[in-house]
Amino acid sequence: MAGPDAVALALRAVHRAASDLRRGTPVLLRGAGEMLLLAAAETVGAQGLATLATLARTPPVLLLAPSRAAVVAPFAGLRSEEAAVALRLPPALFTPEALRSLADPTAATLLPEGTRLDRQPAPALAGAALALGKLGRLLPALVAAPVKDAPGLLRHDLLTVEAEQVLAYPAGAAASLRRVAEAAVPLEAAPDARVIAFRAADGGIEHLAILIGRPEEALPGAAAPLARMHSECFTGDLLGSLRCDCGPQLQGAIRRMAAEGAGVLIYLAQEGRGIGLVNKLRAYALQDTGLDTLDANRALGWGADERNFLVAATMLQQLGIERVRLLTNNPEKLAALAACGIGVEGRVQHSYPGNGVNDGYLETKARRFGHLLA
Repeated sequence: MAGPDAVALALRAVHRAASDLRRGTPVLLRGAGEMLLLAAAETVGAQGLATLATLARTPPVLLLAPSRAAVVAPFAGLRSEEAAVALRLPPALFTPEALRSLADPTAATLLPEGTRLDRQPAPALAGAALALGKLGRLLPALVAAPVKDAPGLLRHDLLTVEAEQVLAYPAGAAASLRRVAEAAVPLEAAPDARVIAFRAADGGIEHLAILIGRPEEALPGAAAPLARMHSECFTGDLLGSLRCDCGPQLQGAIRRMAAEGAGVLIYLAQEGRGIGLVNKLRAYALQDTGLDTLDANRALGWGADERNFLVAATMLQQLGIERVRLLTNNPEKLAALAACGIGVEGRVQHSYPGNGVNDGYLETKARRFGHLLA
């Protein structure tokens, strides 16, 4: 088993590679006996594409999630269980503008009439490549090519990351979380509140625990403390957006815990069910064309829910909270938390009525996600 230093190095390697993709810089993905050169379709510029063209052993392909590939290549014979689809890129589409158009359904369509994107065999590392893009909160759309034998690689000074490290990253980052700061933060609805920050070994974004009273001191025979796993929502939590019910759920959970005298709210840095704020805004734009929240996520190439609840379980365990009553209307949260070793001793109803703007959103959550809103 790898020691903590090796785990931290692996996590940092993935974090750095994802950051380079966000900057438009190509990276090297290694594993399964091959080396794949990658660039994110939404961020790569002319210089990055020139690097790809110089180092590629074969013409680059576009790797897409199947749900997005079904739109840009509708006759490619796609199967929903595929991890990734590889499409041949005609030279005319090997430009930053065309690649962004292929990656982003909210962007202007730049495909010339009659353009056909033919399927190619997907590289063995295609799934790990899309996973790396997702870790960078990028659209799951990457330009990829196997690289030539090596002298030129040294001149370009590209980061190399192992596919195995990418696939292990979500669990490794969650397991490496450590408390890094704590302070009393009296809240309007809960004066006896503390905020504890947790950071993973890669030095990435922090997750927060908001403790009301002393939930970690619940006695063995007493009722399990109230808990809520709340994914951050900039638009709902901070701006009071009417498109969702996140703001009322956040404030309602704090009030409920304060009334009971204790509770813990795990505030996860997993905006938009794990797709990130930028992609959530793109999903909103697609919803304004008639898609519901689930189909909008899929149109972008994301799954219905990309969150990692092992993060919450690790935080609860480090707080000394091994059993909870969960404030939620989402049955999947109950199962996910229990599967991670937390004793879930009951569900406490936590839903709020529609406001005239989010009625369709709430109906979709109940009908397509199985949320218990009644």
